[in-house]
Amino acid sequence: MNTRTLTIALMATTLLSAPAFAADGPRSTAHPALWPAAKSQGLVDPATEAFVDGLLAKMTLEEKVGQMIQADTASIKAEDLKTYPLGSILAGGSSPPLGAPDRSPVGPWVDTVKAFRDAAAQRGGTNIPLMFGIDAVHGNNNLVGATLFPHNIALGAARDPELIRRIGAATGQETAVSGFDWAFGPTLAVPRDDRWGRSYEGYSEDPQIVRQYAREMILGLQGAVSEGQALQKGHVAASAKHFLGDGGTTNGKDQGDTQVSEAELIRLHAQGYVPAINAGTMTIMASFNSWNGQKMHGNKSLLTDVLKGRMGFDGFVVGDWNGHGQVEGCTPTNCAQAANAGLDMYMAPDSWKGLYDNLLAQAKSGEVPMARIDDAVRRILRVKAKLGLFRADRPWEGREGVLGNADHRAIAREAVAKSLVLLKNDGVLPIKASAKVLVAGSGADDIGQQSGGWTLSWQGTDNKNSDFPNAQSIYSGFKDAVEASGGSATLSVDGSFSDKPDVAVVVFGEQPYAEGVGDLKTLEYQPGDKTDLALLKKLKAAGVPVVAVFLSGRPLWVNPELNASDAFVAAWLPGSEGGGIADVLVGDAAGKPRRDFNGKLSFSWPKTAAQTSLNKGDKSYSPLFAYGYGLSYAKPGRVAKLSEVSGVTAIAANDSYYFVGGKTPAPFEFRLLPTTSVHIKPVDAGNVQEAGRQLTFAGGVPAAAEIAADKAFDLTFQTNAEIALQVNWRVDAAPSARTTLSIGAGKLDVTSVLTGAKAGEWTSLKVPLKCFQAAGTDVTKIEAPFSLATAGTLTVSISGVKLTTDPTGTTCPAKAD
Repeated sequence: MNTRTLTIALMATTLLSAPAFAADGPRSTAHPALWPAAKSQGLVDPATEAFVDGLLAKMTLEEKVGQMIQADTASIKAEDLKTYPLGSILAGGSSPPLGAPDRSPVGPWVDTVKAFRDAAAQRGGTNIPLMFGIDAVHGNNNLVGATLFPHNIALGAARDPELIRRIGAATGQETAVSGFDWAFGPTLAVPRDDRWGRSYEGYSEDPQIVRQYAREMILGLQGAVSEGQALQKGHVAASAKHFLGDGGTTNGKDQGDTQVSEAELIRLHAQGYVPAINAGTMTIMASFNSWNGQKMHGNKSLLTDVLKGRMGFDGFVVGDWNGHGQVEGCTPTNCAQAANAGLDMYMAPDSWKGLYDNLLAQAKSGEVPMARIDDAVRRILRVKAKLGLFRADRPWEGREGVLGNADHRAIAREAVAKSLVLLKNDGVLPIKASAKVLVAGSGADDIGQQSGGWTLSWQGTDNKNSDFPNAQSIYSGFKDAVEASGGSATLSVDGSFSDKPDVAVVVFGEQPYAEGVGDLKTLEYQPGDKTDLALLKKLKAAGVPVVAVFLSGRPLWVNPELNASDAFVAAWLPGSEGGGIADVLVGDAAGKPRRDFNGKLSFSWPKTAAQTSLNKGDKSYSPLFAYGYGLSYAKPGRVAKLSEVSGVTAIAANDSYYFVGGKTPAPFEFRLLPTTSVHIKPVDAGNVQEAGRQLTFAGGVPAAAEIAADKAFDLTFQTNAEIALQVNWRVDAAPSARTTLSIGAGKLDVTSVLTGAKAGEWTSLKVPLKCFQAAGTDVTKIEAPFSLATAGTLTVSISGVKLTTDPTGTTCPAKAD
């Protein structure tokens, strides 16, 4: 056992024997002596501190306060910086460059950065350069044409720290070339409940992997901090995040409360920050979550006493998106508490102007002491100096041949191949390169789906393959691999074929999501809408061997899908280089492996959908596939037929799908009120027999057709997350009287929608849940998520009713009187 290992072991023993909290403080007060020591490397030296001293002596109070505030490109104009001396700008996940769409290549982003810099330079006074940040979390993922690396959950399965440093370096270059100085990563969360919608941003449920990777990613992004010229060498500032405990919230609720002892907070959630600080991370981002009831943005014992004291962090602490506004007694525009707790830079995307005015007044009054202001500004200036922002040369900005170049894509492809985890293989893999391969499933030729959230937009939704000019879909990778050896690959998303294939590769999984929207109630895959399972079974019934390639941001309960597959590969969210999957799954012409599986689970795989918090070391640890599991060609294994009992109730599993594929999945059913005035019968929907239901209202009396459950459920989160009710319908006979669409008591008038629709054509209506809430729906107690009512005649066919995160084409009909 080396010295480092011994130190960690002794520290863990001490923490496990320590009390959950000391008698002299609340459970949200940390005790620095219990925490591991660290020290920022390369940030503090006499020359830099003397330079910062000179700047502080010249700066006005207004300039100092401005350094502490960061605004978003969507909520500030370049001209504003001629008046307001802000220190930083960010481009949020769905924020566009100036005068260009959100999905833009490098040029508009460079122009945007220059426009803000030029405006700030015209303000006069002490010339402090701006610092630009962006969520480059799996490559510089906001830019069209960037290399998209696998999300962190996949990288954890690769077990390769050296690969992580190379990914960091490539990401740093692709960020610097776009004009940005600062990447908001790496995420050092240790997810403990896989329902959390940010689970894929964590490397592992095991802090050991997070600890191994933190240093490498920081060094890859930033290079050697002591040189003070990171930008001139194609590096950017890193931001270790989110401090602290974001992966441990109760029930996996995003921005929730991490209810653990101090010893547990240290043992699980703090481990990645020691190597990150020792590697010289320039910034650390405060977390949205609370620790035992106190919001992290306002926890002085952690931000100041532990992080800046015991852990020796000399960079600056930046907030998360208006996270300071969640501190008790605060709003997004007014929060002295966060600065006094140790927050150095407020992320105030759309609240920056009011926050600046209030913080300036609080500095003048002494509510925020001058010493605290000077400490925050010193830390910010120190980082700007070490980053090289005060130098005029920016040789990487706009450099051609960097974004999405062949070397970076090769690293990403290597990462894809190394991260694949083989869960099952009944002799069908590797695929002969000379075979006839059918590639099916929703993710087969969808680069957006294989890339997941935080891809060209915050949630990663509504992307097209044309938005990824340098990328390769999974189908395209298979096509290249087999055609080079005389085989063939045919794309058929629905699995249909005329010439029977030798094998079918079915690519399916979660649709893209990010924080909040991605939170789940259970781990059942496709509850109420098992269309992917139906596809697997269809191909198996046709006598075709089936290889399942599962795209997901977390382990999910997929026992039925595993049973319906001859081989099953956890491919996670591989990013832009879909060809990395065929590199492992396709052998030579004789069927011998060209490359073996390398990946091992960094998250335990559930046996039931109820095993939401399943982590190695748990007292009752009973996974389907344990942490570290992963088959290979060299070391095969058998998977017996699995139980298909999910272990969760229908209402817990499905609150999003109400009518799918001609069925109302449990716990929902159609109700006709009264049954004598509304008639229902099956109809064809598109090319699918009886996949729809035709509703005929006879008229003469008020009548309704509704889809309802046997008990109420809560859609509060979905309402706040801008999720919409989507109804796919066809008007067969227009309404003769007013018609309403309702959820609960909230009724909306859809008469004009129905009368304006072209008879006989299928169309969709998307109505945000907030519209129903505004009309009177109690979203905490939903029993009937769909009700169509009229006293007149109406004939309408319905092929689908569900909730959707896609905002495209949403509308809000008028409230019914």
